[in-house]
Amino acid sequence: MKKQSFLYGAFILTAGMAVVKVIGAVFKIPLQHFIGEYGMGLFNVAYNFYGPIFSLATAGFPVAVSRLVSENASLGRWNHVRQVKSVAGPLFLGFGILGAVGMTLFAPVYCERIIGTEHAIFPMLALVPAILFACWGAAYRGYYEGLRNMGPTAVSEVIEAAIKLCLGLGLAYFVMRRGMAEYQESGTVFGLPAGGEDQAGLLTLALAAAGAVLGVTAGSFGAALYLSIRWRLKGDGVGLRARRQAPPAGRWRDTAKALLKITGPVAAGSIAMNAAGLIDATFLQSRIAHIIETAPGRLLAAYEGMIPAMYLEHHETVPTFLYGCYTLAMTLYLLVPALTQAIGMSALPAVTEAWARRDRPQLKERMESVLSVTALVCAPAGLGLTALAEPIASLLYGGGSAPIVAGVLLTLGPASLFAAMNTPVSSMLQAAGRADLPVKLLAVAMALKIGVNWYLCAIPEINLRGAGMGTLACYLFLAAAQLYCLHKVTGVKLSFKRLFLKPLICGALCGCGAWGAYRGMAALGLGNGTAVGAAIVCGGIIYIFGLLLTRGIPKKDLIMLPKGQKIAKTLEKRGWM
Repeated sequence: MKKQSFLYGAFILTAGMAVVKVIGAVFKIPLQHFIGEYGMGLFNVAYNFYGPIFSLATAGFPVAVSRLVSENASLGRWNHVRQVKSVAGPLFLGFGILGAVGMTLFAPVYCERIIGTEHAIFPMLALVPAILFACWGAAYRGYYEGLRNMGPTAVSEVIEAAIKLCLGLGLAYFVMRRGMAEYQESGTVFGLPAGGEDQAGLLTLALAAAGAVLGVTAGSFGAALYLSIRWRLKGDGVGLRARRQAPPAGRWRDTAKALLKITGPVAAGSIAMNAAGLIDATFLQSRIAHIIETAPGRLLAAYEGMIPAMYLEHHETVPTFLYGCYTLAMTLYLLVPALTQAIGMSALPAVTEAWARRDRPQLKERMESVLSVTALVCAPAGLGLTALAEPIASLLYGGGSAPIVAGVLLTLGPASLFAAMNTPVSSMLQAAGRADLPVKLLAVAMALKIGVNWYLCAIPEINLRGAGMGTLACYLFLAAAQLYCLHKVTGVKLSFKRLFLKPLICGALCGCGAWGAYRGMAALGLGNGTAVGAAIVCGGIIYIFGLLLTRGIPKKDLIMLPKGQKIAKTLEKRGWM
């Protein structure tokens, strides 16, 4: 069985993730034009409620399987490896059933009594089957990742995104067209009595959001089906001879206990991480609703000309509208952590292998590679997003909501740097046998975020930006605390200057260069799309040249990439490495 190197596996996952994010952008940008900010608010209320359970299935469970598989594979215990998968399948499916039942029962209470948005119930219930499908595929993803074969995970993610795009957008468009046509012809929309045009429109938006969510559910099913079929056709590459020579597997019960022992803290960490979105969905709307009741004039003055008249006439819809704008900013913010998620997934089996063998030189080398690549990826992305917040928001979303989105991005951009560091460092702590530490630190970070959100979001002049500041404070603390704990647990001394300072300086130059290029292009009268594209290219060139001049790209990391040897030799000839 051929293993992929850490960076090669990360490269495959990142390539797959890039395709997924492009498809996601093609999905969400037209969807926002179909259903508007209010509809996007409902869509994301459902998605963030589902997020912790979804993360448990797609991140928590696979990480637990990956770690146990990697540890046994590194020691040649192939029968134990196979047994991990056979135990994980029914175990995770049982969790999926419990999650689906719990979401079905609690969703009405959450919509009616906690956030006060009854229309959100439609997209929330449409997501329930996705929990089962995600748990079904989780055992396969974790198993292949533990064997350091990242291809199946990457392909399944692309399949999931493609189905979501085609079916989700199609259903949302169909519902909007049918609902509005029915209202124009008969004065009713899906059974709504005649009269109350605004209420008819809101119900149609809710049902269209539910249609988009059904695309997400169908995508989860498609991904799980692909992984199941691939397993039956190709297996895992572990030969019969290797399994005959390996020691026999232990008892099913012992494997289940070992899996649950890892799953517990990892799952809790995954839930806590995605709880940030649920915190925003819950507290942001409730705190803005408090402003609407106590000081509506001060809030609405800050958004004069940006909120459509339909929402101004029904003040109770303004919190969901503004939350929808916030989620548009979050869509861009999440692109940066998504890039390093692949690095964390690939790092887990690689670091686990070195830790299990007690190979300290290899452990240090792999840890430094993980942190170095993470910093190289997230620095230009996060700082560039901050520098081009307003033009990117205008290009993608347009209309009155673009300034609202851009204002939030000014704080979310820097926050994305620290959030991007979280997954790789958490993976390394889990690999070193301290899966409890990310959970404990996340609990403190989430408490910090709740406190900042609760206080700042209720100030009329800050409102939405308070949630962004809460996110920044949360992940700044988390990044610093996890890096400190990683050093204490492993005993590996990390160089801040070598690993982080050069990428941060070059990333800052990238952001400044991109901002200057955009201003120059705009002054020449070029369109916003052309100016943004040119600014991104200019910033990227500045960043690459900055890294080359400061020799900020480690050779040992570069040669592990596809064609890395040739690239490294070329750079060495020019004195850039």
